Amino acid sequence: MTGVTDLTPGTDLTPDEARRIILRSQGMIGADARKGGVHAMLRRLGAVQLDTISVLARSHELVAYARLGAVGRPKVERAYWHNPAQSFEYWCHAACLLPIEHWPLYSFRRRAYLKRRYRWHEVPDGVDKLLAQVREQGPLTTTDVGGAKNGGPWWDWSDSKIGLEWLLDIGELVCTRRVGWRRVYDLAERAVPADLLAEDLSDEECVTRLAAVAGRSLGVANRTDLLDFLRVRGEYAALLDEVLLSGAAGLVPVTVAGWPGKKGRPNAWADPAALASEPRGRHRTTLLSPFDSLIWHRGRTERVFGFRYTLELYVPKDKRVHGYFTMPVLAGGRLIGRVDPAREGSTLVIRQLHLEPGLSPAKWADALGDALWSAAEWVGCDAVRVERADPPELLPILNTAITAR
Repeated sequence: MTGVTDLTPGTDLTPDEARRIILRSQGMIGADARKGGVHAMLRRLGAVQLDTISVLARSHELVAYARLGAVGRPKVERAYWHNPAQSFEYWCHAACLLPIEHWPLYSFRRRAYLKRRYRWHEVPDGVDKLLAQVREQGPLTTTDVGGAKNGGPWWDWSDSKIGLEWLLDIGELVCTRRVGWRRVYDLAERAVPADLLAEDLSDEECVTRLAAVAGRSLGVANRTDLLDFLRVRGEYAALLDEVLLSGAAGLVPVTVAGWPGKKGRPNAWADPAALASEPRGRHRTTLLSPFDSLIWHRGRTERVFGFRYTLELYVPKDKRVHGYFTMPVLAGGRLIGRVDPAREGSTLVIRQLHLEPGLSPAKWADALGDALWSAAEWVGCDAVRVERADPPELLPILNTAITAR
């Protein structure tokens, strides 16, 4: 990238230039990414996905670790769920933690849920009584109102759970903290600052401002990437197209060589601030959560990093290639491999480790060892054991690197 300060709309970017911009926007390059801790990280990313699975740690903890290093896990939890609330849970790319100041931006989605009156379940009668119960008794969990499940599969929710989630969907209730892994539901009017609660944005204003959030988080993105970040379709996808083309979202068109698009026309959008200077600083070496926003969109992951990735916990065991909870390894600004971790007491066990084809085991063994030991120490392990590696010649080299730590 030559003299990035002169970049203007319509700028041509090489794939490597786009990749470095993306990494910096995601907080994976340079010491500046650590400034402000977890709060600043959440605002930089715009959204941190939540997931119930915990192997090394839960995903929202892994996302913070990947960018900030060995921040204590209780500190991460307090930073997300704090009193007064710094964030709230709602639907962006998926179920996500979102900065509390973004509450008004999701009013378009709350209105859409209210209009549909259905998401995964039919809304039962009695939601008004649930709302009154929360109002009278204070913040409640599903346990306080009869439990979350009927006794069947995970989606077989009780009417109380469906009702609470519906009230959350439409903005009457909000979750700004958890007890264990249970949501604590409270009235939005009690948990959300009054000025944010009073801000009434049109659908177009919501999409405009969220497009800017997504653009800043992604750095460089095509239309598909932005749609995937916000999970909008139909009339909202059309609104996204309008605010991109009009310039209202504040993103500028660029052309990334090798990305799909029509010849002679820009094929992506970029945050102007991300184009204003050359990405500089040390690259993070780390394991990544499968639900990290750097790799949310699997097509984007392959386009940006040349890394084809599938989370195989949804694949039958006998058909898995890389393992149950494969975590990509980021080093030198590239995805160099993937590991399938587990824990045995105080030992971090790597069931399988796969180095990307064409990479030299001798060159990358130290980086892999660093990533494994750093993760092990963060979760309180004092030993690392790698059971299998591909290519096989990597294993003795890696074991030497691990032993040397």
